[in-house]
Amino acid sequence: MTDFTTERLTELFSRFDSVRVLVLGDLMLDEYLWGEVRRISPEAPVPVVEVTSESTGLGGAANVAHNISSLGAIPIPVGVVGEDSGGRKLLEKMEQMDFSTAGVFVDHSRPTTVKTRVIARHQHVVRTDREITRPVDASVARRIVNFIAEQIEQADALLIEDYNKGVITSGVLTQVIPLIQEKPCTVDPKFHNFFDFKKVTLFKPNQEEVEAAFGIKIASEAELLEAGRRLLEQLECEYVLLTRGSKGMSLFAAEGGMISIPTVAREVFDVSGAGDTVIATLTVAMAAGATVKEAATLANHAAGAVVGQVGVVPVTREMIEDSIFNLDTKI
Repeated sequence: MTDFTTERLTELFSRFDSVRVLVLGDLMLDEYLWGEVRRISPEAPVPVVEVTSESTGLGGAANVAHNISSLGAIPIPVGVVGEDSGGRKLLEKMEQMDFSTAGVFVDHSRPTTVKTRVIARHQHVVRTDREITRPVDASVARRIVNFIAEQIEQADALLIEDYNKGVITSGVLTQVIPLIQEKPCTVDPKFHNFFDFKKVTLFKPNQEEVEAAFGIKIASEAELLEAGRRLLEQLECEYVLLTRGSKGMSLFAAEGGMISIPTVAREVFDVSGAGDTVIATLTVAMAAGATVKEAATLANHAAGAVVGQVGVVPVTREMIEDSIFNLDTKI
């Protein structure tokens, strides 16, 4: 929808370096077991993966922070970890990337959320999740709210990444959202708190989440328009960006109308983390002074770039620039 000149893209990218984003949400550790499948187990009709290597990465809201950092901006993660090896690994990885960990609090009553993916020949075989999803303790929630209140003046945006793992609650939201004024507040929601994100700047659900929240099936443009209108009205937000997989994105504004943004993905190997990439790119771009249309276009190119990679891969400026200027079809 928006064509970029080299000069405009350079101007926006140059501003990314000074952008500071508070990232509130569910921090996770991603583990990967890489291997080969050469036979089926004699014990059950499942593949046997011969593991050849292992790796770890930042997941959930921590992956959002990783994307913000890889774009050149400054993430300030806010969330919880457990007092366990997963939590220690997560903190170590964030510190290695020079992330501030002042907003990462230890909740002794729960483990760190760890997702383990087994990948063979560029394909996911299985994923295991180790987690507790109940709300964080009230004392931890107070520390989170107090930290954001202390940091909000120095931040350029607040990004809320909800994975329904317990950090984001209606109580936390009612205290945190009013703290940020005249700066972008963006949200990547999940089901449990879907209608609690009142008066944010931009709300980014996917189509499946919207259909589940309203108990509908979006099968036509008229139904899509109605869903966008209802979200804007119910949440009293400025924008809704509805992601639709292979159908791209639909951007709705409070002043009316819908802008369709077709996907630019060349190949799709792995959609893991694509939503994190979208919300990170959107937020950094808006905080850097991009219009919402420009930010959505950049986010669309960012998503198209990362789904062509295997595993959760953070986006870079170079990947976005390559997608914008080297596609046969421009947005």
